[in-house]
Amino acid sequence: MISKSKFIGAVEIGTSKVTVLVGELTNGRSLHIIGLGQFPSRGVIKGSVADFKAASDATHRALLDAEKRAGVRIDEVYLAQSGGHIDGFYNEAAVNVAAADNMVSQVDIDTVCKLAMSKNLPAGRIVVHHLRRPYRLDGRLVPEPEHLVGRRLEAAYWTVHGEESKVADQMHVIRGFNIHVSELILSGIATGTFVTTPEDRQNGVLVIDIGAGTTDYALYRDGCVQVAGVVPVGGSHLTNDLALGLRLTEGQAEKLKHLYGRAMIATKDKAEKVWLNGDYAIGDRQFSRQTIEQITSVRAWEIFEVVRKKLGSAYSPETTAAGVLLTGGTAKLPAIDEAASRVFGLHARVAEAPSWVAENLRDPGYSTVLGLLHHGLSSRAEAAPRREGVGGILKKLFA
Repeated sequence: MISKSKFIGAVEIGTSKVTVLVGELTNGRSLHIIGLGQFPSRGVIKGSVADFKAASDATHRALLDAEKRAGVRIDEVYLAQSGGHIDGFYNEAAVNVAAADNMVSQVDIDTVCKLAMSKNLPAGRIVVHHLRRPYRLDGRLVPEPEHLVGRRLEAAYWTVHGEESKVADQMHVIRGFNIHVSELILSGIATGTFVTTPEDRQNGVLVIDIGAGTTDYALYRDGCVQVAGVVPVGGSHLTNDLALGLRLTEGQAEKLKHLYGRAMIATKDKAEKVWLNGDYAIGDRQFSRQTIEQITSVRAWEIFEVVRKKLGSAYSPETTAAGVLLTGGTAKLPAIDEAASRVFGLHARVAEAPSWVAENLRDPGYSTVLGLLHHGLSSRAEAAPRREGVGGILKKLFA
C-alpha cells in the first residue's frame, strides 16, 4: 500500500514573532515535524492585527521560510487564536430523559447540548469554541451518557467568543497566501493540552502561557477545560515598564530584562549595580540590580493576579491538584514559578515538552505551535468530529 502524506502547518501570529511549524501527516496516524519558520511580528498589538499589510508580510515570510526548510507546500493550517478581544461565558441546560425505560438516547444528548449552546452572543461577536464539561446524569458525572439509565441529563459549556472582525483579520492573512485554514484553536487550549497529561487534566491543572503581548490560560478539571481565556498583558509589558522606569530604549530594556529581570526580588544590596553593555564605552550606564528586579517582579505578579481574578469562582486550590504549569517565552523569567505559586497557593513549575520533541523546539515559546500540530494529529487519529462552532465560523466569515 502506498502511504499518503498530508503537509499541515501550525501558525501562531504573535505580538513579537510569527511562528510556523510544518508537519508531515502520514496515513492520518503519524506526524513528523519537518520545517520551522519564524519572522519578527509586525502590525500585531496584543495578539490582534492592527496593520493588515505589515502582519501579512511578516506571516507570509514565516510561511515561506517554513515551506523552504521543509521542502514542501503546506496543504492546510491550524491557526492559533488569542488577543484581548477573546472572552467567554458559562451556560448549562437540563432535559428529562424521554424514554419510558429512562435509557439515555442520542436524541436526549443532542437536545441538551443544543440548549446549553443556545445562549445568544453580543452583536459583532463570533464563537471560537464551545467547550463542553462532563455530562451529569441524575447529578453524577458521566463522560458518555448514551445507553445509561437516568432521569435527568445535564450539559454545560464554556463558550469562548471573539470579535468577529479580529478573527476574520487573521483568517484573511492566511488566505492571502492561498492556504486553507482547517481550524481555529484558542492558543491556551492548544498549549494546555500539549503540556499536560490526561492525569493532570483529570486531577485539575491550570496552564498559563505568557507571551509577549498576551497571557493565555486554561483551567482543567475532570479531564475537561472548565475555563479558558486571554488577558492583554504579557512579557512586552515588563520591557515597557523597564524602558519607562529607567529611561531606556525598548531594545535596551529588553536586554536588561533577559539579563537581570526576575519575578521575585533576590538582590538584598540596594547598592549593587549592573552595566547596560559592560563595555564601559560612551553611553554605557549602570543601574541598580534590585530596581530592575522590583520593576519586573511587580508586573509578573500582576499578570498572575489578573488571571486569578478572571478565573473567579471556577478556580480553587482544592480542585487543582496537579498545580500550575507555566509556558510561553516569559516563562523563562527566573523565579516565575515561585511567583505563580505565591499567587495561586499551589505548586507551580515551568512546563517541559515531551521527550520526543527535538532539542531546537523545547523552548517554552514553541508550546502553542507544537500544541496546534498535536491537535491536528489527535483529531485525525481519533476520527473526532470538529469542535462545535468551528465550521460555523468558516462558513460565516467566508461564505
